[in-house]
Amino acid sequence: MAKKSLIQREKKRKKLEQKYHLIRRSSKKEISKVRSLSDKWEIYGKLQSPPRNSAPTRLHRRCFSTGRPRANYRDFGLSGHILREMVHACLLPGATRSSW
Repeated sequence: MAKKSLIQREKKRKKLEQKYHLIRRSSKKEISKVRSLSDKWEIYGKLQSPPRNSAPTRLHRRCFSTGRPRANYRDFGLSGHILREMVHACLLPGATRSSW
């Protein structure tokens, strides 16, 4: 189980990313439209003004049940070992068992 503080930090980053999403997208569209280099530098400055934790690259996908940050499957939202346990317990329909 992941620490509660790490999970809360990730939730905070998700909120910030949603809050500044439109600002980032509009700034990037402006950059592609503008031709002069000096105007592009001004827009890049605006793009750097939101907090760093609002960048979408800072988000990390976590396991739904344990909060584990590694080996996550997007389709299920679970980490590998939890997914394997659920498949062996026949909780996921259509998934085949394998032992390795």
